Amino acid sequence: MSVEVWTYIIVGITFAAYIYIGYSNRVRDTKGFYVAGQGVPAVANGAAIAADWMSAASFISMAGLISFLGYDGAIYLMGWTGGYVLLALLLAPYLRKFGKYTVPDFVGDRYYSQFARVLAAVATVIVSLTYVAGQMRGVGIVFSRFLGVPINIGVLIGMVVVAIFAVLGGMKGITWTQVAQYSVLIVAYLIPAIAIGIVITGIPIPQLAFTFGDIVPKLNMAQLSHDFAVEYTQPFQTKPMLDVLAITLALMFGTAGLPHVITRFYTVPSVRAARYSAGWALLFIAILYTTAPAVATFARYNLFQTLDDAVITNITPGEKQDLYELAYSGEVKDANGDPVFEAGAPVTWATSWQETGLLAFVDKNDDGKIFFGPGTAFSPTKNFKSPNADSENETYFDRDIIVLANPEVAQLAPFVIALVAAGGLAAALSTASGLLLAMSSAVSHDIYFRVIKPSASERDRMIAGRSMILVAVILAGYFGIRPPGFVGQVVAIAFGLAAASNFPPILLGIFDKRTNARGAISGLVVGFGFTLIMVLLMKSVQIFGTSEPIIKSFYGISAEGIGTIGMLLNLIIAYTVSHLTAPPPQEIQEMVENVRLPSGAGQAAAH
Repeated sequence: MSVEVWTYIIVGITFAAYIYIGYSNRVRDTKGFYVAGQGVPAVANGAAIAADWMSAASFISMAGLISFLGYDGAIYLMGWTGGYVLLALLLAPYLRKFGKYTVPDFVGDRYYSQFARVLAAVATVIVSLTYVAGQMRGVGIVFSRFLGVPINIGVLIGMVVVAIFAVLGGMKGITWTQVAQYSVLIVAYLIPAIAIGIVITGIPIPQLAFTFGDIVPKLNMAQLSHDFAVEYTQPFQTKPMLDVLAITLALMFGTAGLPHVITRFYTVPSVRAARYSAGWALLFIAILYTTAPAVATFARYNLFQTLDDAVITNITPGEKQDLYELAYSGEVKDANGDPVFEAGAPVTWATSWQETGLLAFVDKNDDGKIFFGPGTAFSPTKNFKSPNADSENETYFDRDIIVLANPEVAQLAPFVIALVAAGGLAAALSTASGLLLAMSSAVSHDIYFRVIKPSASERDRMIAGRSMILVAVILAGYFGIRPPGFVGQVVAIAFGLAAASNFPPILLGIFDKRTNARGAISGLVVGFGFTLIMVLLMKSVQIFGTSEPIIKSFYGISAEGIGTIGMLLNLIIAYTVSHLTAPPPQEIQEMVENVRLPSGAGQAAAH
C-alpha cells in the first residue's frame, strides 16, 4: 500500500480513538472541566504533561532547528528541558498546594487584586494563542503532505478534531486523550530513529548511534560541512552568543510560566502526587529529547547525501513553482558499504514535498544539478519564480519538514512514514487542546466568573467555557493559516511571552511575601508590554506585511530571546515597587508562609 493509504488508515484509527476517549470522559461540572476532578493518577498525569508540553515544536520542528543550526540548535534542548526541571522542582508543588485552578487565579488571590487577575488572564490568552498558532501550522503541514490537501484545509480539519474532544471532555477528556497521544507520538518518533540509526551507523539505539557512531565526524569533514560553511559542532556560528543565552533563558523561564502545563499539576489528588507526576513526565520527556539530536544528525547527513549535486531529470510546470524531478547523482552507501541510494534512482520524496510548497529548487547556474547550501535560495521570500542572485544556494527547505521527510529520505517502509505523520498530529493536537482549555479557563473562569459575574451558576460557567473554546479554535485556526514564522520559532516566541508575564509574579508570589499588588501589576505591565511590542516590531513582516522588519533585533537579541529582557524588567520593577510601597495585608503574608511550609510542619515541635 502507498504512504497515503497507510496514512489514512493510521491517522483514521488514532483520531477515532482520541474522539472516543474524549467522549467517554465527558464532564458536566466545572471541577471536571478545568482540573479533571483532581483524580488523575500520577503516572497518567505524567504522560499527559509530556504530551501537553512536547508540542509540534518538539516533535516536528526541534530536530529541524538542530539539523540546520548545529551546535546553536542545542538552545532548544537546554531551554525547554531545563525549564521543565525548574517548573517541576521550584514552582509546581507550591502552586498545587495553593489549590487554585489557573495561573490568573493564583495571581488574583495572591496579589488581592481583580485588576492583576485580569492582566494575568489577558497574558495567558496571548501566550496560548501564540503557542497554538504553531500547533495548527504543524497540523496543516502533516495533512498537506500525507493526505494531499492544502495546508489551510489541514488546519481546518485539525480545528474540528480538537474542538470535539476539548468541548466535550474538558480537562478530564483531554487528559486521557493526551495519554493516548503520548503513546502514539513517542512510538512514531523512536521507530524511524532506530531504523535510520541502524542503516547509517549499524547501531540500533539512536542515542548510542549519535554518540559512538562516526556520523558527527563525517558531518564535520570538509566534503559534508562545506554546504553550510561551518562545522556541525562549532558554537555561535548561526547566532551570536548573547542571543543564544537570551533564547535559552527565555525558553527555560517561559516553560516555568506556561499556563496549560501549570494547570496539569492541579489535576492530581495531592501535592505528593504532583511531585510524582512531575518525575514521570521528566522520564517520558527525556525519551524524546535525548533522541532528538540523533534524529537531527541523521536527517542532516541524509539530506546532504541526497540533495547535494542532485541531477535534474525533468521540470514540470506547476501553479506555484516548477516541480523539479531529481535523481541521485552518485551511489550512497550505508555503514556496511551496501548501496542505499543507487546512482540515477529518482528522488521521489523531493517531488512529493515540492507540491506542498515547503521544498523548492532553482537551477541558478543551469548546470543540471542542485546545490544545497547556505543563504536564501529565492527572493524576496518564497518567491519561487525569482531566484536570489546573491546566494549560491539552489534549495529552499522549510525546517519544519525535517522529521516528517526524514523517513522518506531514508526510504523506510510506507507504514513507518505514515506512523510519523500520526505522531506529528498527536504532538500538535495534544498541546493545542491544552492551550485551548487554558484560554477558555482564563476568560470564562478568571474574567467572567471571578470578575464580571460571580453569581454565575455551574451551568452558565460550563456554557461560557465551552463557548470560549470554540472562539479560541477559530482564532487558532486563523493564526495557524497565517503564522508569524515556522513552528519552532512561533513556539519560542510564546515561551518568551510566558517568561515575561507569568513567571515573575509566580516566583515572587511564592518566595517573597513582601511583593504586593502594585509591584506585581507594574512589573506585568512593563515586562509583558515591552516583550509583546518588541515581538510585533521584529515580526512586522509576517504580522503586518511590511517589506522589512521595523526592528531587526534588540542589541543582537532576536524575537525568540527578547522575553528574557521582559522577564528581567518584570522582576526588577515588581521587586522595587513592592519594597518602596506598603506591604501586603498580614493574611496574605501568612498565606505565603503556609504555602511554602511542608504539610504537618511544626507539629512535632508542638509535642
